[in-house]
Amino acid sequence: MHQLEGKVAFVTGAGSGIGLGIAQALAAAGVKVMLCDIDQAALDTAVAGLSATNADVAGVRADVSLKDELRKAAEETIARFGKVHILVNNAGVGGGGGYGDWTDASWNWALGVNLMSVVWGIEIFGPLIESHAEGGQIVSTASIAGLIAATGPSYNVTKYGVVALSEGLRTDLAPRGIGVSVLCPGFIRTQIMDSRRNLPERFGTIEQMSEGAEAPELVQQARAAIENGIDPRYVGELVREGIEGNWDYIFTDTQFEPFIEARFANIKAGFDRIRDRTPAR
Repeated sequence: MHQLEGKVAFVTGAGSGIGLGIAQALAAAGVKVMLCDIDQAALDTAVAGLSATNADVAGVRADVSLKDELRKAAEETIARFGKVHILVNNAGVGGGGGYGDWTDASWNWALGVNLMSVVWGIEIFGPLIESHAEGGQIVSTASIAGLIAATGPSYNVTKYGVVALSEGLRTDLAPRGIGVSVLCPGFIRTQIMDSRRNLPERFGTIEQMSEGAEAPELVQQARAAIENGIDPRYVGELVREGIEGNWDYIFTDTQFEPFIEARFANIKAGFDRIRDRTPAR
């Protein structure tokens, strides 16, 4: 999509962090943006801030882990802007216990927000993008953890799923005029470590991550890295450029490139071990 001005975007998790950074960058490029978030107060603040710049924006509250709420948000987007060209599946949550500590509730929460909302977003908004035959773009936020399993099990699984879904659909949707990109950020200055602030009551109590001096060293290091991470607005500009250029992968930095190369080397070594063997028939 070389020309973004006048187009319409729907962005989930847009009340803060990466989602807000993306909404800001798109609005600055002349895109009309429907911001979606579960946190009404954060959403109102984000919409007010963008409106003050004369951007054409609106907000809709939705729990994207509930398909009906996401569908209603799509209906409100069409009612407000008439059509949609860009879908940004960005909402995400962290946390979840490790082996021996995880619970069904934490898995269901992570799967619902991080993966199923992406599936449903594409299912709901894909036909809306196709309907006007003007082309469009789908951007889904995964993580570096979607390429190297470096965090908790549920987070890794959901982010690998977003990468796989995006890679597969890129070929499928191209003939329909829809580009597909997957965003794999590293450490960004967001509130991902405090995701439980928006935990819906229906999930009950889920395992808590240790904090402060009692937290595992890895957790403390991750929190510090995020607090000193990349500005979400910079990420938003990368996403804007990725939409304009139809990038398949959108990375935020090269910090984890050596780890991804090591993973690929391990995969290749697995093929090398059986390269000269003849399979039994």
